[in-house]
Amino acid sequence: MSTLPSLPSVISLPGTGKVLRALGDEVTVLLSGEQTGGAFTMVQVVTPPGGGPPPHWHTREDEWFHILEGRVEFWQDGAWTEVPAGTTAFLPRNSRHTYRNCGDTLLRMIVHAAPAGFEVFFERIAEAFNAPGGPDMGRIVEISTEHGIHYVQPGTAG
Repeated sequence: MSTLPSLPSVISLPGTGKVLRALGDEVTVLLSGEQTGGAFTMVQVVTPPGGGPPPHWHTREDEWFHILEGRVEFWQDGAWTEVPAGTTAFLPRNSRHTYRNCGDTLLRMIVHAAPAGFEVFFERIAEAFNAPGGPDMGRIVEISTEHGIHYVQPGTAG
């Protein structure tokens, strides 16, 4: 029988997670890869009305979303589907997807990505988004590619 490395327990109290801002979202890191031994990342995402990332896919991690409040539409398999708060969605690696806040209030979600690393990606693009002079989209695409995240070409996202 193999022995897994022992990790310390973690309790993430409200207001203690690192807050990152990019792509119009506010992402609070609740559990990082460092805290989970690289198993997964857990974040809270707050998206304003009309917001959401561009359509994309991940080659490294699976994602699952739990909608806490607000209205959201997920795009997958070429179609948009609106789901209510309380919904959980699983979007595996290599699936083309995105989400958007289709309501008129903030959207709040808990998002897991496994394995971990998404928080490092988001921290890097947050730095690029908040750089003096505004975001350099070429640099953001470059960072994304380094993390196995690729964007769907315009006109193919439904």
